[in-house]
Amino acid sequence: METVQSRRQAAPGAPGAFAAFARFVLCGGGVGLASSFAVAALASWIPWALSNALITAASTLLATELHARFTFGAGGRATLRQHAQSAGSATAAYAVTCAAMLVLHQLVAAPGPILEQVVYLSASALTGVARYAVLRLVVFSRKHPKPATPARTARTVRTTHPAPAPATRPVPAALTRAAAPTGPAALCRAA
Repeated sequence: METVQSRRQAAPGAPGAFAAFARFVLCGGGVGLASSFAVAALASWIPWALSNALITAASTLLATELHARFTFGAGGRATLRQHAQSAGSATAAYAVTCAAMLVLHQLVAAPGPILEQVVYLSASALTGVARYAVLRLVVFSRKHPKPATPARTARTVRTTHPAPAPATRPVPAALTRAAAPTGPAALCRAA
């Protein structure tokens, strides 16, 4: 029974965990890779932490929209709640990438751009796996009810009591089976 209910809750076309993860890697990884180059380019004009914050904010908005539309099968735009929850997980990712870069600059006096990219992308990949879990289990979870529209309400309303059966009357026995002939006529037919 639980399996049937969980199948009913999933939207048609909603991807399974493996397909969703593959889409997450493509969408989120593509945005993350582009972001890494954008952070490096912007960091040449402004402090790295500010560059990372700006690019993280922009890429989070873009990635949340992509995840809502493609990754998790929502099929529409991300809601304000989903953006806010995604921003929370992105804030944690920002903190991890900043910490990784601070540790790198403490260990290496003048790291080259390739080493910075390797550290940044490694930290991003680590936080990306954690973000996938948060996005799948919390942000884009099927457990959150969507606002009902009049057309949607009409299709999903279910009664808790079965409809009463129509009243029936007993059918007379004479109408349900043919009456057997009696008398002399019955003897003629039998012969």
